[in-house]
Amino acid sequence: MRSGVAVFEWATGLIGLSLLRFVENVRRIGAFSLITLGVAVTKALVAHRVMLPAAQQQLARAGVRLLPIIAFIGVAVGLVIVGQTLSLLAQVGQVALTGQLLVTVIIREVAPFVAAMVVLARVGTATVVELGTARALGEVETLEALGIDPIHFLVVPRVVGLTCSVAALTVYLTVITLASGWIFAVLADLPYPLSEYLGHIAGALQWHDFVLVGAKTVTFGAVSALTVCYHGLARPIRLEEVSLATTRTVAHCVVAFGLIDGFFLILTLLFL
Repeated sequence: MRSGVAVFEWATGLIGLSLLRFVENVRRIGAFSLITLGVAVTKALVAHRVMLPAAQQQLARAGVRLLPIIAFIGVAVGLVIVGQTLSLLAQVGQVALTGQLLVTVIIREVAPFVAAMVVLARVGTATVVELGTARALGEVETLEALGIDPIHFLVVPRVVGLTCSVAALTVYLTVITLASGWIFAVLADLPYPLSEYLGHIAGALQWHDFVLVGAKTVTFGAVSALTVCYHGLARPIRLEEVSLATTRTVAHCVVAFGLIDGFFLILTLLFL
């Protein structure tokens, strides 16, 4: 009996400690986000000849260079998920449900989440290493000594680049996935003309789907970018702690993606 009570107390204490750490991390990242927003607004026209190329460089790094990976994932998802879905629906004579299924699964859920995870894995982790190393080696303090705001110079371009990249890659992934799914239907000799396929998808799309996907992708990109920059730059860090900060960043971003997706799901069920 006493051992059971001890285990219960240990479990509740562990859960409580985890919740407190989670709330504290949310508070700190929220404060960092507000500071970044304030700097972005107040210094929007400062050093635009430097900031604009920096944002374009981040957009190319997190967007253009990831197009081959996004294309590969889109083809794989289209052939494996969309193709098999079309085949099963054709077997039971329910091809008309194709549009609703693809809009719900691919456009609303899979494409935004996969695009955000790809950007986080390929660019977000590298950004934590870069900023964490710069912070550990004192380069951030050097920028401050030169009168350069580190938030404006290091964070704002990355937030803009990663946010826009997630939104753009979501569109590319959606188009490639849907196209490869129909190609599978052609290769499998399914009686499903392209006009009928596109008609079912267009018929299932509603105005709020565009708003929902747009808001979700922008939120995914902004939250992941701010979390990445916070762990790499805002906290004092030593060089040997950079790898731990990278692992912690990925974990926090994945949890944030899940919570954001759940929030939009509840919002959709309640109001749409």
